Amino acid sequence: VQLVESGGGLVQAGGSLTLSCAASGFTFADYAIGWFRQVPGKAREGVSSIDFVEGKTYYSESAKGRFTISGDSAKDTVYLQMNNLDPEDTALYYCAAEYNGLGWEKPLEPYSYDYWGQGTQVTVSS
Repeated sequence: VQLVESGGGLVQAGGSLTLSCAASGFTFADYAIGWFRQVPGKAREGVSSIDFVEGKTYYSESAKGRFTISGDSAKDTVYLQMNNLDPEDTALYYCAAEYNGLGWEKPLEPYSYDYWGQGTQVTVSS
């Protein structure tokens, strides 16, 4: 199971970015995929999640209305469209996967996921 994030970069406040999480070694249809972010010195924070097994999506309060998670099963890729970015969105963004969906697990908690990518940096300038 391998996850590779891409799409990070430097953007001005108010701008947009789309992050991608590409999978190899497994099929998204059997998993839940979450996006998380982390800044140095702070805990990893859940941003959004899509559970392909249960057909549900989840968003943190800070992501609601600005970010959209989606998946392309043909490409085994999950996207995080981020609009109206703020400097507080600056972080290293990770995607993570959990086999067989989340069930009773909390969708935006890091401990709910077993597999992690290496991250992609998002920097929002003011």
